[in-house]
Amino acid sequence: MFDIDFARLIEQLLYQPDSPMIFSSGLFLFLFLAFTLVYNLLGKADTWRILFVTLFSYYFYYKSSGMYFVLLALVTVCDYFIARAIHGITPKGPLARLLLLLSLILDLGLLVFFKYTNFLGENICALLESCGIDVPSSITGSYLRNVVWQPRDIFLPVGISFFTFQSLSYTIDVYRGNIKPLNRLLDYAFYVSFFPQLVAGPIVRARDFILQIRRPLMVTSQMFGAGVFYIIAGLFKKAVISDYISINFVERIFDQPDLYSGLENLLAVYGYTLQIYCDFSGYSDMAIGIALLLGFHFPQNFDSPYKSASITEFWRRWHISLSSWLKDYLYISLGGNRHGKLRQNINLLTTMLLGGLWHGASLNFVLWGAIHGILLCIDKMWHAIAPALSPLTYLPGKKDPSPRTNRAVQLIGGILTFHLVAACWVLFRAPSFGIAEQVFHQIFHKFQPQIFLQWCTSYKAVALLMLLGFTLHWLPSSISAKAKAFVSRSPLAVKALLLILLIYLVIQIKSSDVQPFIYFQF
Repeated sequence: MFDIDFARLIEQLLYQPDSPMIFSSGLFLFLFLAFTLVYNLLGKADTWRILFVTLFSYYFYYKSSGMYFVLLALVTVCDYFIARAIHGITPKGPLARLLLLLSLILDLGLLVFFKYTNFLGENICALLESCGIDVPSSITGSYLRNVVWQPRDIFLPVGISFFTFQSLSYTIDVYRGNIKPLNRLLDYAFYVSFFPQLVAGPIVRARDFILQIRRPLMVTSQMFGAGVFYIIAGLFKKAVISDYISINFVERIFDQPDLYSGLENLLAVYGYTLQIYCDFSGYSDMAIGIALLLGFHFPQNFDSPYKSASITEFWRRWHISLSSWLKDYLYISLGGNRHGKLRQNINLLTTMLLGGLWHGASLNFVLWGAIHGILLCIDKMWHAIAPALSPLTYLPGKKDPSPRTNRAVQLIGGILTFHLVAACWVLFRAPSFGIAEQVFHQIFHKFQPQIFLQWCTSYKAVALLMLLGFTLHWLPSSISAKAKAFVSRSPLAVKALLLILLIYLVIQIKSSDVQPFIYFQF
């Protein structure tokens, strides 16, 4: 009756390097439906439910990175026992600091080895060569590059930047006395590996999550409705807008920008600006939605970042879990704003440099982070020098402490901030400085605005999706809240119909294999 190819089925369930399992894939939908059936049956059996979710999370990671799930287990076990040992030491003296250093070495050491070994080797060689520290090789060329250093073939496990940061924040919080360590290794393994946020965030703090682990399972109708809304919104952002404009326009331009006009390059920059937002916020939305369906709350990770009227505001709205992590564990640890303006600017620049490097082992990302750091410093100085020209102004002598909105400054600041952010995304997207330079050269020297209507005709679907994406992004928050309330309050049949229609739309516009999320590489 059923012609099932079991060999093909088993192959799909095994790790496939070229097709990691992601939320927008059919395999995940199939497995998640089976998962939820078992999950709900185990609802009141807390330990069995936690064990089941943890095992599924490890399988989810296996489908993304193969046997490298062992790294996840290593980080989990080591940080669990280190945190318990730190908590047992009072007052916190040299031994506690030594244990914290051990956790830092373990987590950051794994991150550096798998992500930055080749980057550091290549750049150290280049630095030494530029200083004249090298001798000719008997092979040919540089002795450093041919004998001392050879690039290693190192696999980058998916999401290693996320789970190492998440686990590291736990040991730091225990050391600082912000939280008490968990009593069960299983609970900690559940926290670190929880599959909705495992491979691309958001970075969930232990203090926001661990109290939910042993709480009785309860998914209210409001949580269920909000979860469905977030899943629908995230799937639409990722599989409809982001994937389509990427495959059908953005990739073509960034592959060979010199073959296209400056106008097309500028539109590709706008396209990538929308693509990366829809891709990453789409993943975060789906993660938040799936967690809600399982009875867990995640913090918001994006808050309409392109509405920002300043770079400072942008970083309060973009990838909130990472920016707040960098602020709490790096910027404040460096001294924050406690030692004067000069030290504050140095700390800001250092934080953003390392934040850029966190995104990828490339000088492009370092420069991207450095530019954002410089822009943040300029923004801080501007607000100090000309507070009256800030988007929000606090009027002196007024009883009402609420700020007054400067509409004109907010509009100008919003346009300027958007274009500064978009320009920086070129460095983020371009595979090399040369490609980034070509994009800017075409924009500033070969613009050709007269072909705009021709572009709209040639790329009708791309143009419509870009217009739709930016329009939805810039809509007032009240409209988004009403849409969320409508979906949440709708009958189950309506929710199911909306999801089916969206899946049908995804199938109709799909033009290639499922595209991995951009942040998988980080």
